[in-house]
Amino acid sequence: MRRTFGALAPRPAPRLVSGLALGLAACLALTACGGSGGSADGDTATGKASSAAPAENAEAATLTIWADQKRSETLKPFADAFAKENGVKADVVVVAQNQQQTFVTASQAGKGPDVLVGAHDWIGNLVQNGLIDPIQMTQDQLDGYVDVARKAVTYDGQVYGVPYAVENLALYRNTDLVPEAPKTFDELVATGAKLKAAGKVKEIVGYPISQQDGQSGDTYHMYPLYTSGGGHLFGTKPNGDPDPADLGVGTPESIAAFEKVAEFGEKGAGALKRSFTSDNSAALFADGKTAFMVSGPWRLADVRTAGVKYDVTPVPGFKGGDPARSFVGVQAFFVASKGKNKALAQEFVTNTLASAEVSQALFDAEPRMPALKSALAYASAKDPDVAKFEAAAENGVPLPAIPQMVAVWGPFNTLIHAVVKGENVGPAVKAAGKAIAEQLGQNG
Repeated sequence: MRRTFGALAPRPAPRLVSGLALGLAACLALTACGGSGGSADGDTATGKASSAAPAENAEAATLTIWADQKRSETLKPFADAFAKENGVKADVVVVAQNQQQTFVTASQAGKGPDVLVGAHDWIGNLVQNGLIDPIQMTQDQLDGYVDVARKAVTYDGQVYGVPYAVENLALYRNTDLVPEAPKTFDELVATGAKLKAAGKVKEIVGYPISQQDGQSGDTYHMYPLYTSGGGHLFGTKPNGDPDPADLGVGTPESIAAFEKVAEFGEKGAGALKRSFTSDNSAALFADGKTAFMVSGPWRLADVRTAGVKYDVTPVPGFKGGDPARSFVGVQAFFVASKGKNKALAQEFVTNTLASAEVSQALFDAEPRMPALKSALAYASAKDPDVAKFEAAAENGVPLPAIPQMVAVWGPFNTLIHAVVKGENVGPAVKAAGKAIAEQLGQNG
């Protein structure tokens, strides 16, 4: 049940701006614009909301927050209370699609918000374009977050977002069909194949191989198997950031990883199929047509509504392989570098939005694992699946936030389809590695 803030009266719904990008100039090219520039002076993390600097002019007296529909509805009463205390207005705007590009375009045109809600892997691009400021949080505040969330919002040694939710892949299992969790992916496939041969299911596993359009592979979902086979995308710098100079695609290890994937593809065991997307995999599981599904917490509501008896465990790796490492995505609050109320935005983000009350309200609106430890304890007490997704995230790695990831998606997605289809693995992997390297400027 969605929480409300104190005894506040009901508020109007947040503004919906579905055609915002159309009202701006055509999308500007993304070019490196240097650092993010300065932010509010002083330690706003421990002060009261009233300590925020006053708005510079009448136009700046409205704190503007951009978020998607669900987050907007939850955040509005908190924003209104903060605005009332500071003698300003709050405007919570729903940006329904293309949030990152819309923010970039609007900010560069001087029409962006003060606060943005979005994914941590936007950070590298937004920092490169000088569009978000470092967040001014104390070390005590940072210590209150789970490690993977804190790491995800740290870029080049600075913290650029206040994390509030963590999401990652896990294995959903129909416990009526399979009482015990498989220890390896090999065991999972063998079990699913037996159930299929017995006519109890239609498919071995609902594993999303393709994007929703079905035309290209799904790097996000493939990553656990790729890492279990010994592959990686980038190496790691001494400061913990991904190192684009150390490309892992096209190496012997990446070929070996995809050779393993191919064993379960369309010309192998037939468990992995290009026809599987996130949506139809979920439908197969909800209808009892497969005993297994690889997905995230966003599918919990669907599974529960379907009445399937289920359990959630980590995605299993290959027999004799490395652990299956899922990408971990972190949702966060950002302060816009080009916002009109940067001091107010810092205060709002580091005090109000970083609170346990906000994190708990966001969890109640949608059951995703909170990043704040105190809110995580609250969520785990309400929903045992939270702890299960937390366990599934233990071997996970933050989705790389570096801008160079844009060079990976296309070639790697194409590679996934080629391997699952049954094409020769070695040449396909080398071609993908070459394409990525060329985009990164590492060839000729």
